[in-house]
Amino acid sequence: MTPLVTVILIVAVALALAFRRSSLTTWTGCAAGAALLVHLSGDGLSIVTWTVLAISAAMLNLKGLRRRLLSARLLRWFRKSLPPISATEKEALDAGTVWWDGELFSGQPEWKRLLDTPSPELSAEEKAYLDGPVSTLCGMLDDWSIENDQDLPPEVWKFLKQEKFFGMIIPKQYGGLEFSARAQSDVIVRIASRSLATAVTVMVPNSLGPGELLMHYGTKEQKDHYLPRLADGREVPAFALTGPMSGSDAGGMSDVGVVCRGTYQGRDTLGFRVNWSKRYITLGPVCSLLGLAFRAEDPDGLLGPAGNLGITCALIPTDTPGVDTGMRHDPGSAFQNGPNSGKDVFVPMEWIIGGQAQVGKGWKMLMECLAVGRAISLPALATASGKLASLSTGAYARVRRQFRTPIARFEGVDEMLARIGGLTYTMESGRLMTAGALALGHKPSVISAILKYNNTESMRTVVNAAMDVHAGKAVCRGPSNYLNSAYQAVPVAITVEGANILTRTMIVFGQGAIRCHPFVLKEMLAASDLDQRRGLEDFDKALFAHMGFTLSNAVRSLILGLGGDRFVPVPEIGAGTAHLRRLSRLSAAFAFAADIALLTLGGDLKRREKLSGRFADVLSQLYLASAAIKRFEDDGRPDSDLPLFHWSVEESLAIAEERLHQICANFPIRGVGALIRLFALPLGRRLRPPSDRLGTEVTRILTEPGAARDRLVSGVYFEATREDPVGVVELAMHKGIAAEPVEKKIRKATGRHVTPFDYEEAVSEALQAGEINQLEARAVHEAMDLAAKTIDVDSFGESRPVSETGSGTEAVLTG
Repeated sequence: MTPLVTVILIVAVALALAFRRSSLTTWTGCAAGAALLVHLSGDGLSIVTWTVLAISAAMLNLKGLRRRLLSARLLRWFRKSLPPISATEKEALDAGTVWWDGELFSGQPEWKRLLDTPSPELSAEEKAYLDGPVSTLCGMLDDWSIENDQDLPPEVWKFLKQEKFFGMIIPKQYGGLEFSARAQSDVIVRIASRSLATAVTVMVPNSLGPGELLMHYGTKEQKDHYLPRLADGREVPAFALTGPMSGSDAGGMSDVGVVCRGTYQGRDTLGFRVNWSKRYITLGPVCSLLGLAFRAEDPDGLLGPAGNLGITCALIPTDTPGVDTGMRHDPGSAFQNGPNSGKDVFVPMEWIIGGQAQVGKGWKMLMECLAVGRAISLPALATASGKLASLSTGAYARVRRQFRTPIARFEGVDEMLARIGGLTYTMESGRLMTAGALALGHKPSVISAILKYNNTESMRTVVNAAMDVHAGKAVCRGPSNYLNSAYQAVPVAITVEGANILTRTMIVFGQGAIRCHPFVLKEMLAASDLDQRRGLEDFDKALFAHMGFTLSNAVRSLILGLGGDRFVPVPEIGAGTAHLRRLSRLSAAFAFAADIALLTLGGDLKRREKLSGRFADVLSQLYLASAAIKRFEDDGRPDSDLPLFHWSVEESLAIAEERLHQICANFPIRGVGALIRLFALPLGRRLRPPSDRLGTEVTRILTEPGAARDRLVSGVYFEATREDPVGVVELAMHKGIAAEPVEKKIRKATGRHVTPFDYEEAVSEALQAGEINQLEARAVHEAMDLAAKTIDVDSFGESRPVSETGSGTEAVLTG
């Protein structure tokens, strides 16, 4: 065997071992075999060479020796270079669980595991609630009146409490509905398609707030007293976290409670004297029970060692002396939101959620609960806006004509419609897959951040695109404007439950790089372990597994990037098989790039927010593409959904690859970006965004009745009547399509085009000529009348009469 062949064989075996993530023992055995092969095929190896190989093998495989000579030194260096982690950061890292995000970080996702995950289904009770109380509620909602009156009508507040809308998460044993995450999400989608202010009012008590915190951390007495009252609406809850000096930086919270003794119900008791100033608190102005986060301090050591005890959560009745909740903000939507404050409010220990045992543990409580609530409410609200935009904008673009042509056929509008439909499919896919994770008991903190950030950003894109297509129709406010509320609510969705800028740069990858990585958190915990021996053992185990992991991903990303992804084993799922292979390639490239960034930048990475934001985008898009594939499989691979499916996945993969390219191009250490590119993108960018032709196929789905369109917009509430703004445009599309053959007959008979404001003479002429019959004439009349009503814009007289409630407006439809 020639030396060249021997070298090629050895390299091939090494690549295969790395690709398959073989154990260190296997590597050692193969290395010994390779050395023996070289020895036998040539002049032989010297005794020095054999000695070096033997010592190296011993150092790597004899764990006690390896720890003393290698790992101990590396551990000392690691401890010195490890960035300081604040208490709130540590609690955030400890909160929640890892699910599919961990698989994507592995570089070798187990697709069968994802595809075999049960799809979340509604129970018969949940379906009945959606078809009953939820639909009844939607029929009661007049969004224009709600926005003008800046509140829900009294009868709606009463109905919400009566039907336990505020108790969807509360167990039945306390009088709640105990709905699944999927059911809660579906309820929000339907309500939000009708009135975003009402949806926000419903979702807040079922998200991060007193109910959720009590269920997980409350004492028995607290649960027995408050949960039934929250379930039936006797108590309206709010939770006060954000203050003027502490938004994302909880450690900077200036709201302080000092341990003291006070009088409660006529008896002397331990508690806190609390002063606070909060803002942006949804339901704050109308709540009767305020959940409050504050920084607990014990300067006199009444509870133990004196000092700062940490963030603490309490439940405070708003009629308590010193509490002020009366003022309101105007966030651009009618839901109740405002500041509140407290001056020297005595909070007895029994008002602390969980009692004295939970003092100082509030931040962990909040992070655990936010991991669930953030995955449901805002993603559902954003998806509802996408569904409403898809339904209404598709229909409007088919009905609205310019130059005697439906505007949907203009390529500029076509491009907007494709983006609306494709992103809505993506949002819905992420919503459903994450609901499935919650159904399995996961509390996916990183995934909830991914979904909140991406769905609300997609909401912004989709609503803006819908506004562009509708133009003045959507700009002018009035009863027939079905997009204005969503447009006004976009900044709220972007900002609340973690502003999107920081959610992207600090949580998705900042926490994800530690929480989801298979070894980084283990290494950090080992380095901080006070038991030196155990810490060294754990660090050694994690470190060498990490080294093999990085080497494997380097080889995997290189081989797959050079075209080997065509042969990577993935489940055969028809149209999605090629997408799985591309995702596997990008997952390996992402895992390798992330490891190199962590290795070279260390703690400085969390301050490189532009870089971490791009890593966050890669992880997000890999998750969303996985969700689209999962949804397409769960739906039974319907052929009619293929354009939406391909558009969604191709868009996500193209963005992920582009962000990897940007990471390489902007890496702050010279040469490292080129190294990442060599392994992660050896052939450059290979993936392209959805083609124009594919986009036109998506547009066709939005502008024609069909099963794919029905699935895409399912959950949107509207009444198919001339009095319902969304119902009108939907009716106009259906009647207009039905009348199109008759229009052709009229045009052939008269040489004239019919339009919503000029059709009667042409119809009459064609009717007299016998080219159409009375039934066909009525069809055109009805289609044109509905089209005219669809494109009408609300207008008002010089004086805008005040409604009985004080600030409503009477509108007059033109035309």
